[in-house]
Amino acid sequence: MKKILLLTVLSATMLTSCVSKKKYVELETELSNTQSNLQRTAMEKEEAQRKLDAIEVRVADYNAKINSLKDENNEKMEMNDITAMSNNTKAKMRNTLAKVDPSELSKAKTLEDSINLAVSYNLKKSITDETESDDVQITIDKTVVMINVSDKLLFKSGSYRINPKANNLMQKLAEVINSEPSMEVMVEGHTDSQTLVPGSYIQDNWDLSVRRATTIVRLLQDKYNVAPEKLIAAGRSSYVPLVENSSKENMAKNRRTRIVIIPNLDKFFSMLDSEQ
Repeated sequence: MKKILLLTVLSATMLTSCVSKKKYVELETELSNTQSNLQRTAMEKEEAQRKLDAIEVRVADYNAKINSLKDENNEKMEMNDITAMSNNTKAKMRNTLAKVDPSELSKAKTLEDSINLAVSYNLKKSITDETESDDVQITIDKTVVMINVSDKLLFKSGSYRINPKANNLMQKLAEVINSEPSMEVMVEGHTDSQTLVPGSYIQDNWDLSVRRATTIVRLLQDKYNVAPEKLIAAGRSSYVPLVENSSKENMAKNRRTRIVIIPNLDKFFSMLDSEQ
């Protein structure tokens, strides 16, 4: 009986020892595989980083080339502008710029800036007199001329009936428009954010801004013989303000009519004529 018990204990001990050794070998193999995987992953990460670094270098190189091409293109565009201008036109531009306020002239950094400044100066001189000058602002984007006229000059508050004192401006504006058959003109009405009196014959600021634009368009057509096919009337209500409607002064700035003139290039350069 004792011999059987001893054999049983020995067998159990040997079995336990064998199982533990097998498990150890499995764990050791798993550890080795994990270490190999980690080493491979680290190598793959390093390789991926090298590829990423190479891509970033290529992207930076491409961006540098693109910027260089942009600079070259801008230079070519300026050269094209210069080529498109005759010597006579260049002389007129220089004569006009000599009359411009030095503080404004200092803001002109490119040839395009100088051309736009000269055109806006001459155009303002041709369509306004000294009493109207502060109420008319002219800006230019490429060859698109934008004339902002304050409601102080054009309309009474809440009204779309044009003020008779604006007739001089409208007449001179019509002369500019009629001087070029291919010229297109869009008249935009803009209001402040103040709501209209309930029950008014004008529904809202949309209605007011559109009526003001169509009033000017009809005046240009009926009184000053501007071809109607050249005219566009648009109302923008209060949704494109120049400044926040936070004060009476700001509201006055936002109440305006914007007249957008789109001349062809030849007509645009002809606006450099300084013999006003």
